[in-house]
Amino acid sequence: MNLFILLNPVGLFRTIIFIAVIYFIIRLVTRYIIPSLLENKIKEVQKKMQDQENQHKRNGKHEGEVTIEYDRKHNNISKREEGEYVDFEEVD
Repeated sequence: MNLFILLNPVGLFRTIIFIAVIYFIIRLVTRYIIPSLLENKIKEVQKKMQDQENQHKRNGKHEGEVTIEYDRKHNNISKREEGEYVDFEEVD
């Protein structure tokens, strides 16, 4: 019986210490580790966006500018296959 009375407070003390350690680990993670990970990710995304902007500027095209590029090889083949156009008049 004497041993049981001694083990009960030791188990309670061990549980309190365990809960305190878990609490401080969670507090450490949420206060320091997660913000630093988010900051690194934000910097990475900003760098990627800036690289895209620089690449867009190097192309020389402005926003809203439209360019039409023709495939000359494709146009020559399609004209040969279409045949000749014959104009006609309607007859009443």
